Amino acid sequence: MEKAILGLDIGGTSIKGGVLINGHLEDIRTIPTPAKETQEFILETIAIFIESYLHHDISGIGIGIPGLVDVENGIVLGLANIPAFQHVELAKFLKARIGKPVFINNDANCFALGVHKFGVGKNYKNLVGITLGTGVGGGIVINGHLYSGVNSAAGEWCSAPYLESNFENYCSGKFFHYQYDTKPKTLAKKALAGDPEALKAFDEFGHHLGELMKHILYALAPEAIVLGGSIRKTYPLFKEAMYKSLSTFGYPTVLENLKILLSELDETAIHGAVALVDFEQETVNS
Repeated sequence: MEKAILGLDIGGTSIKGGVLINGHLEDIRTIPTPAKETQEFILETIAIFIESYLHHDISGIGIGIPGLVDVENGIVLGLANIPAFQHVELAKFLKARIGKPVFINNDANCFALGVHKFGVGKNYKNLVGITLGTGVGGGIVINGHLYSGVNSAAGEWCSAPYLESNFENYCSGKFFHYQYDTKPKTLAKKALAGDPEALKAFDEFGHHLGELMKHILYALAPEAIVLGGSIRKTYPLFKEAMYKSLSTFGYPTVLENLKILLSELDETAIHGAVALVDFEQETVNS
């Protein structure tokens, strides 16, 4: 029989799902997140969405969320963009409703595990995944195992103090919004056309990202750092400035062995959630 694992990515604007069957991601769907509704309404929406996948003979469900999670008990501690979703016993609710194992973690942690299990990071035992999008997220894989920390908060460099605020305001889409009052995609088009201000914006972004990477290297010295998220597509525009910043790192031999990779997965969030189920089931059975 097919081995089917359902992966869900729950965000403030949409809930996206897909099923991994025999190594291939299939039946990818998206529904709007009823973010302004009650907790009960949101839970019912998630349950109905999952039930629409059960004809696949699902063996487990993995869920990534952009917030903190009590991983052991499957409790979502809070989502900034969904006001009613605070301290939600999501795993308990879904297990009772669906009757399948449910595993939940922070979406950036899922991303790191996903690229390790299915993507460009599969040949590295120690890696860090960084998602560059509306915010900046981080996930850590150590010796082939996901390290979530307390309440899935490991790798939350977004909130670490940096310059006048924190790394998130300099290493995500917020940088372009706050500093240049525009979106990265818009600036990227201008930069590719040779616009000096747009090119300067990506140089600055690359510098800040390099500074973030140095913090990661000092703490973890991973074999690889994998970049994900929509802004990774502009990598050629900030690569040179990023490496220039990295060149001042204090331990050259660590830097020489570092691989900086771009995630090639089209559905990174779902791959990550699926990987979470595989990882947790392997942990339980080991």
